Amino acid sequence: MNLDQKKFVTSENKNGLSSDETYFQYFQEGTTITGKYKGGSIVKGLIIGKQIEDTNKIELLYQCLTTNGELKAGKSKGIIEKLPNGKLKLKFDWNWLNGDLSGGKSEYIEID
Repeated sequence: MNLDQKKFVTSENKNGLSSDETYFQYFQEGTTITGKYKGGSIVKGLIIGKQIEDTNKIELLYQCLTTNGELKAGKSKGIIEKLPNGKLKLKFDWNWLNGDLSGGKSEYIEID
């Protein structure tokens, strides 16, 4: 499953910054994943990561600037699932690398 040119919106993220107003776009070459995101309390965010070869597992590092002027950075490990309608769903366990170092679980659904 490849994330190149795929767009997602947050469907669940109880402890994080992203919301249903946050939009993500991913790019993928081979196992290398990059991305960008914005919306809600996030002015701009950037993603770099990798897909574990021949699996549905991914690892990401992300950073963002919030509407409060705060710089945040975090890491996540997740999986890519294919839904019955053919769209992709991302599920992550994540934590911040700065600030309070808290973490949580989040899910994202592919949009057109």
